Amino acid sequence: MEGLNIYFSDFFCIDEDLIESYGAVNISLINDMPLFVDPFLLFNSEKDEYQNIHKEIIRYLLFLQEQAEKYKELPVGMMTSWYLFSEVKQTWLGFSLDGNGGRGLGQEFAKNLHNGLQTIFADFGKETVTKSPHLEKLCLISPLVGRDKISDFTTNFTKKYILEYNQQFAIENLDNCQCKKFNVPKVEFNYETNTWMAHEYLLPCFSGDYVLLTPRDMLTRDETFINRNDMIGNLKNIAPSIEDAGLRFLLNQYLYEVLPKKKKEMSKTDKEKAATSLIQSNPEIIDYYIKYKEENEEQASSISKQVVQEVKMLFNTQVQELTQMLYQKTNFYKEQSSSYDEAYKRVQYLKKVIEDMDGYRIFYLNGKPIKPCVVGLLSQ
Repeated sequence: MEGLNIYFSDFFCIDEDLIESYGAVNISLINDMPLFVDPFLLFNSEKDEYQNIHKEIIRYLLFLQEQAEKYKELPVGMMTSWYLFSEVKQTWLGFSLDGNGGRGLGQEFAKNLHNGLQTIFADFGKETVTKSPHLEKLCLISPLVGRDKISDFTTNFTKKYILEYNQQFAIENLDNCQCKKFNVPKVEFNYETNTWMAHEYLLPCFSGDYVLLTPRDMLTRDETFINRNDMIGNLKNIAPSIEDAGLRFLLNQYLYEVLPKKKKEMSKTDKEKAATSLIQSNPEIIDYYIKYKEENEEQASSISKQVVQEVKMLFNTQVQELTQMLYQKTNFYKEQSSSYDEAYKRVQYLKKVIEDMDGYRIFYLNGKPIKPCVVGLLSQ
């Protein structure tokens, strides 16, 4: 868009169709876009390279499990070396009201993972119910581990592939002056030395840092395909597939006797606590839920395509349309926002576009109001 840069294609002066044909998302370089790497899409992919990433995640978790057997308490040095990962902010994905900063995987995630590998997931890698182990198991038992943590962990293992993917894109499509060599830490784990290794890549450079385009077929939006809320909501569908008669009886009793009797007085939180208690007492339910998701795996790619397309429609079409209107028909972008009066003027320009130029349409997607992260794009 002439005079106003928002997206990768704007800042690097290339056609957005080029990014589309490469299979990537044309990210905003002003605010994160609400997309996440879903480990199930890697597991379920027809691409060998994606499946290999998922296998590498499982291999590393098995390594951590082996170490967890040696160290019941998580030493600080071990946590720092093997458990703590920064958010790969250079993908410009996730939720942020301003910029692309994130918290990454902190000590709370590390302790949850370490404890989980010693207790409820002590049989990780030895599953008999599911086709494969799955990282998402961690978020199924603990409400403290959400999609952002699972995605951050996954993205760190996808990083090597994405770095190579972007280096190839840069070589084929960008000028030398738009790229720079970067030494990227924690790219690959060396199982002989038990250390993370750095590698050097030629990458797109923006504001002194590298930028990473992500393949859209490994992305989802609101939740990973395997997630806690979905598991609790699907307990009824899981029950018929449970082979253990005793476990199937307990689950049916919970569904048809415990919940209905308390339906009126139980809040949503109480229901979740009851479900959590049942699952903690009978962790095999988790494997049957994952088996249920594996049996319906074709939904994962379908959902991913739909939600990524919705995000593209919102961020790469509707927001462009709105910013174009603000840029061409008002002084919105000529006003600063450092004082109350200047900010008030910007609000008035936005109000004019919304009320007098049908701009209100752009603040809705599929009949629902957009989230605050979209508005952040406008203020730059």
